[in-house]
Amino acid sequence: MALKIYEIFYSLQGETSRIGLPTVFVRLTGCPMRCIYCDTEYAFSGGSNIEIADILAKVAEFETKYVTVTGGEPLAQKECYVLLQALCDEGYSVSLETGGAMDIAPVDARVSIILDIKTPASHEEKNNLWSNLGHIKPKDEIKFVLCNRADYDWAKTKIAELKLNEKCPVLFSPSYHDLKAEDLANWVLQDKLPVRMQIQLHKILWGEKQGV
Repeated sequence: MALKIYEIFYSLQGETSRIGLPTVFVRLTGCPMRCIYCDTEYAFSGGSNIEIADILAKVAEFETKYVTVTGGEPLAQKECYVLLQALCDEGYSVSLETGGAMDIAPVDARVSIILDIKTPASHEEKNNLWSNLGHIKPKDEIKFVLCNRADYDWAKTKIAELKLNEKCPVLFSPSYHDLKAEDLANWVLQDKLPVRMQIQLHKILWGEKQGV
């Protein structure tokens, strides 16, 4: 069984509660969404078909326990569910970065899911699959990428309406080119909002480029 893989690389995790951990990233090709702030447009197409056994062999070369499956939108390839199970079976600590439009119900329970909720300014709010919230586990994380104050207020309302903090940790990220991290930090503190504010460590260290 093969998946279309854009790249497999080794770096520090730049986001989530795993920030700073040496991690192997398996980036799948393709995404059905077109968020305005997307920083992986290069992975919308291209890549190579690679058998799951060969993916596992490549991951093993880096000698780390942490693996992140990302995209694009990894769940757009149905074989991704099999890959996630195979990685867990090999003993890795696996996280999945998904854009929130695909069904997470079939994802192996051992996987830590990082679920995006798309805001109005992303232009993809309509594609949020809200039923996914019924499958969130305490060890998963819900992420909002925010472009402006209106996005922040919208996300704050969603947290209260849907009781998101009772499900799992919630992450707030400033869109890299749209919202100053300092502004978002101040809003979170002013509102005493129970979220994890995060910025993208890999971009601070190496800038905007592939393979980091």
